[in-house]
Amino acid sequence: MGWSRGGARAALAVLALAVLAPACGRPGAEVAPAGGQQPLEAPPARALDAYATKLRAAHAARAAAARRWGLRHVPLTAPPPPARKPRITTRDGFEVEGHRRLDLPPVFTTVPTRDRVVFLTIDDGAEKDPAFVRMMRELRVPYSAFLSDYLVKEDYGYFGKMRDDGAGLHNHTLRHPYLPALSHARQKREICGMQEVMEKRYGKRPALFRPPYGNYDKATLRAAKACGITHVPLWNAEVFADRWEYREWDRALHPGDIVLTHFRGREDWKGTMPDMIRRFLHKVTAEGYAVARLEDYL
Repeated sequence: MGWSRGGARAALAVLALAVLAPACGRPGAEVAPAGGQQPLEAPPARALDAYATKLRAAHAARAAAARRWGLRHVPLTAPPPPARKPRITTRDGFEVEGHRRLDLPPVFTTVPTRDRVVFLTIDDGAEKDPAFVRMMRELRVPYSAFLSDYLVKEDYGYFGKMRDDGAGLHNHTLRHPYLPALSHARQKREICGMQEVMEKRYGKRPALFRPPYGNYDKATLRAAKACGITHVPLWNAEVFADRWEYREWDRALHPGDIVLTHFRGREDWKGTMPDMIRRFLHKVTAEGYAVARLEDYL
């Protein structure tokens, strides 16, 4: 009888716990396997032991990176991506006229999930701090960047390193204008033009788009759809090097919240991008949240 993906995952978790748990009984005691069990030297047991060793090594490396970057706690590891993607709909009050009838991309601030995860998104591309790229690579923290060409073109390679590390690179227009002040044709040039830049420089036309300042109108979403955009994620909280800001009245994080920040440094902030990441991780980890990859849920 075939196993479901969930059943296989559960079985693997049980086996991994068995490997990681300390042995019972006195040290050095030999315990015969129970009836029907494979002896320890069997290939499945050796494979599982190797997997557990790999997990321990990965955690040790992440713990060392956390100490190196001045974190209070090791960032939590996100659960596996959902086998079935959640249904994304436009947040109440964020619709435009004819949104559903025209099948326009959903505009949302939180991903519907019970997983205790949040999503880190970073806008524009002004600051290009090499320490930030190293920090995120060593900590293995996922994030999504929404880029504007007028800033990115100063150093396309910097953002290429992020892509190579697994970060998602997405559309934030060519020149970061206030889109509702533009005609549909000009909005389309801003969005489709950035799609072309992303494909040329990074090999892929993004499916995600964030309008500058979070401002949009019906023409924006029509243009985005025509340019191949499927989702328009905004944000529910924003983190800076020295503070947090919130959209909700309770000033708290919630499962599935999208967190915004920007590529900024000391010229604009009271700190660096690594300072911002420390503030971000201190809070989310202390509150029991892991950072997940946004693209895995869409």
